[in-house]
Amino acid sequence: MLKEFKEFALKGNMVDLAIGVIIGGAFGKLVESIVADLLMPIIGLLTDGTDFSNLYIQLSGAPAPTLAAAREAGATIAYGNFITLLINFLIIAWVLFMVVKAMNRFKKKEVAADPAPAREEVLLTEIRDLLAKK
Repeated sequence: MLKEFKEFALKGNMVDLAIGVIIGGAFGKLVESIVADLLMPIIGLLTDGTDFSNLYIQLSGAPAPTLAAAREAGATIAYGNFITLLINFLIIAWVLFMVVKAMNRFKKKEVAADPAPAREEVLLTEIRDLLAKK
């Protein structure tokens, strides 16, 4: 059983997957920084200084000035955080789309198999074979 586990764990696909997960985690942090530190301030500037991370709707408790205080007071919908995460997702999806598109462009085209002979050729071959038998 230990030998089977070793073979499973050391397969090329498993190692590739582990590397992909590690790089994906680092990539996620990079994109999060790009959104939080570069894009959101620009979007905030375009929307008259709106800080998306502090946008919320307080559903219960006394009105609170900050998101953290509103969460302590009771049920709160933090839609600003959702907007930020949505922007993160869109950026990651776009970058991954571009990476896959680039990889597909560089990928060698598989050699197409010989196309099937035309119907006429098949019929002519059958006729030839029948005539050869006579």
